[in-house]
Amino acid sequence: MRNKLKFLIKTSLKRKVDTKWFKIVNIVLCLIIVCALNIDSIISFFGGDFNEKMQVYVIDNMDGNVYDVFSSQINASTTMLTTGTDNDYDIKKYDKTLEEAKEEVKDNKKIIVLEFNDSKENVMDVTLLSKEYMDLKDMTILNTAINNTKVAYSIIAYNINPEDLAKIYEGVDVNRVFLDEEKNDTSENTEVIMSTVFPVVILPFFMLTIILIQMIGAEVNDEKTTRSMEIIISNVSPETHLTAKIIAGNLFVIIQAVLLVAYAIIGFLIRRYTGGAAIAGGVSDYIVGVVDSIKGTPFMATLGYVIPLVVILLIITFIAYSLLAGILAAMTTNIEDFQQLQTPMVVVSLAGYYLAMLAGMFKGSLFIRLLSYVPLISAILSPSLLVLGEIGVIDVLIAILISIGFVYLLIKYGIRIYKVGILNYSSKDLWKKMFKAMKTKKV
Repeated sequence: MRNKLKFLIKTSLKRKVDTKWFKIVNIVLCLIIVCALNIDSIISFFGGDFNEKMQVYVIDNMDGNVYDVFSSQINASTTMLTTGTDNDYDIKKYDKTLEEAKEEVKDNKKIIVLEFNDSKENVMDVTLLSKEYMDLKDMTILNTAINNTKVAYSIIAYNINPEDLAKIYEGVDVNRVFLDEEKNDTSENTEVIMSTVFPVVILPFFMLTIILIQMIGAEVNDEKTTRSMEIIISNVSPETHLTAKIIAGNLFVIIQAVLLVAYAIIGFLIRRYTGGAAIAGGVSDYIVGVVDSIKGTPFMATLGYVIPLVVILLIITFIAYSLLAGILAAMTTNIEDFQQLQTPMVVVSLAGYYLAMLAGMFKGSLFIRLLSYVPLISAILSPSLLVLGEIGVIDVLIAILISIGFVYLLIKYGIRIYKVGILNYSSKDLWKKMFKAMKTKKV
C-alpha cells in the first residue's frame, strides 16, 4: 500500500510540476517579480532617472535668513516623514527672479522654485513653482518644511532667546499610563507596526490556499472526466487516492512558495548589484526597524513557542482545505460544477484575510475573538489577533484543537462521500447521495 501511495504522490506531483505550462508560468512569474523589483532601473534605461535629486531653488526676498531656516526644516521633515536616511532634495539659494526661474522649470520637471516674500498679515507669503503635478510625498515634505519655516522665522524675528527656542522645539515627554498592567508603551508601538506588516505576511498563505483548492479539485475532476478514475480506484482504495492528492497538492504549494521567494531574492540581488538600491535599502531599513521595535518586548519573548503553534495551525488548515477540495470535487461531474463549489471556500478564505487586516478595528470585540476559533479562517485571523494582544496562546491552542476536530470530521464523514462521489457520473440526486453516504457506516 505504501508503494502505491508513493507512486500516486509522485505521479500527481509530476503532473503538476513536470509540465510546459508550469515552467512557462514560473518563467513569467520570475520575470514579473524581478522586473517589478527593478522597475525604476528599467524605466531609467529608457530615459528616466530615479536617483536624480529634486532641485529646490529658494528665492529669499525677505532678510536673507529664510534660506538657512528652510534648509534645516526640510532636512528635519525628510527625516521625520520618510523611512530612509538619505535626503532626496538638493536645496540651493537662487539669486534670480521668479520669472527667470520659469525658463529653467519649463525644461526640467526635477526643479522646484520657492519664492518667500514678506507679508504683514501672514509673516510670509510663499509661491511654489513646478512644471507639473507633484506627488503626495513631495507636497507633504515641502508643506511641512514651509510651515515650520514660518514658525521658526517668526521666533527669530521677534528675538526670542535661543534657549527658549530650544525648549519650544524640544519634544514633549509623554508619561504613558495603562490601567492594564500587562500593557506598556513599547508593546503599543509594536502593535501599531505589526498591524501594518502582518497583512503582507499572511498574503502568501491566502494565495497558496487558493492555488491548493484549485489544484486538488481540478485534478480529481480531470480524472473523473477522462474516466481514468475507474482504473485508479480498481487498484487502490479511495482513502489512499485522497491521501495522495492531499500530500501532492501540499508539496506543490510548498514548491511554488519556495520558487516565489527565490524569484524575489533574485530580484533584490539584481537590484543591489546594478546600483538600484533605493527600494531594497528602504525595505531592509524598515524590516530592521520593525525587528528593533519588538526587541525586549513581552511579544518577542513569546515567539519561541508562538511561531511553532501558528505553523501547526497553518498546516492543519492546509490539510482541511485539501480534504474539503477533494471531497467536493469528487461529487462534481465537470469542471464548471467544481468552480461553483469552490467559490464558497474562496469566499471564506477571503473573509479571513480581510478580518485579519481589519482586526485592529475590532479590539475588545467578543465576536472577532470567537471567529478566531472557526476552522479554515483561524489560521489567518488568530495570529493577527495574537499580535494585537486580543487573544492569548490558550486561544491559539483552542483554535488548533477545533481545527483538528474539524479535520477529524472531514476524514470520518468526508471519506464516505468521496467513496460514493469519485465513481458517480450523474448529477441527479447528488445531494441525496451525499447525505446518504454520510449516514452510512460502511461503504
